[in-house]
Amino acid sequence: MAINTEKNSYTLVFAVVMVVIVGSILAGLFMLFRPQIEANERFEKQQNILYAMGVNQNQGANDVVFIPTESVEAEFQKYITRQVVIQGDQVTENDQAFLIDVKKEATKAADPAYDRRLPLFEGSIEGKDIFVVPVRGKGLWDAIWGFVAMDKDMVIHGVYFDHKGETPGLGAEIKQRYFMDDFKGEGFLVDGNFAGIAVAKGNNDPKNLIKDDQEVDALAGATITGDGLSAMLKKDIRLYVPYFKSLN
Repeated sequence: MAINTEKNSYTLVFAVVMVVIVGSILAGLFMLFRPQIEANERFEKQQNILYAMGVNQNQGANDVVFIPTESVEAEFQKYITRQVVIQGDQVTENDQAFLIDVKKEATKAADPAYDRRLPLFEGSIEGKDIFVVPVRGKGLWDAIWGFVAMDKDMVIHGVYFDHKGETPGLGAEIKQRYFMDDFKGEGFLVDGNFAGIAVAKGNNDPKNLIKDDQEVDALAGATITGDGLSAMLKKDIRLYVPYFKSLN
């Protein structure tokens, strides 16, 4: 018996069958490549942490070049001497701290009864102790995130920022070298109290030569992204203040 392909029921059944088939194929491919996907995510986090520390392959003045994936794990083990998870008053060593999903932890922290897990990475470069922490916030269109490397006095050694969907040439510039380098030498503390660091549109120091004003020059045309980055730094870095105070 011939099948009437013009009937609505045929179209519906065909669509359902195709969704099932395609969905099964995609699910199978995901499971097949899942180990590689997870490895790539791990390598990317390690590259970002190392970049914030100043471990990279930059050569030119505007380069943003990461340690290659084939050598990043070895370099990570070389420069990161200790990984810890801060949860309430507890500080626990955990060599998988970089795998903690800070977005999920922030969501869980909406419950007042939950102590958010805060990963922190301790390392050393050129004989100087460096502490790297992750940050995550909201830009103009979507998520922004990064890593901030500091000394024990919460003075920035380096940063790495990234975004999901900021405007090219405007908010997307947060991941450019000229912007990220402006944060070096800026401090989060004023007279021992946390003050944050602002991406300031009215900053009178466009070359960022003044390092005790808790400000960096804003990106032209990216006010909302800059405000989001300022809020991200203030919100997330503040969580680590008790730990840094314990170091001093």
